[in-house]
Amino acid sequence: GRVAPMRATGGTCDVVHMSTSLHRLLRGHRCLRTGRSSIAWQHYHITTVTVGRMPLFADPSAATAACRCFEAPELLRDTRMLTWVLMPDHAHWLVQLGEAHTLHGLVHALKTFSARNVNLALGRSGPVWARAFHDRALRCDDDLATVAQYILANPQRAGLTRHPDEYPYRNTRP
Repeated sequence: GRVAPMRATGGTCDVVHMSTSLHRLLRGHRCLRTGRSSIAWQHYHITTVTVGRMPLFADPSAATAACRCFEAPELLRDTRMLTWVLMPDHAHWLVQLGEAHTLHGLVHALKTFSARNVNLALGRSGPVWARAFHDRALRCDDDLATVAQYILANPQRAGLTRHPDEYPYRNTRP
């Protein structure tokens, strides 16, 4: 349902505006989920950002802590992590979804476990990842190599390295 505007005692205040903004944000999050499907053995390119696009992963200890989760067999189960890159404020994952997770379940698990590790590494608490994520189902295997190259070239395009192979927070599998 719709978020009802709130009123402060003694008249209106910014809370009314915040409620409307919250409604727009939630509506936008729902729009990202519209049409989302989880198909076992389908390849997906997933992108997710940190809360407020904070560059949490510019800290090597935070980046290392998050990266450990991206290939953890107990977390992925039968999903194959094909390619990933962790940027200072977002991550890209190219996966072949298995039967053990829905797409949402996989992303939730990756975010939850990596956030725990990051918060421990930084001695902080609170959210690490934004609630929403973007996904694209690949149409054919021919897209795999192109999408993997796009993901791995992200640090170079962002000016973080001169060559994709120099960037430490990335991996790809054949």
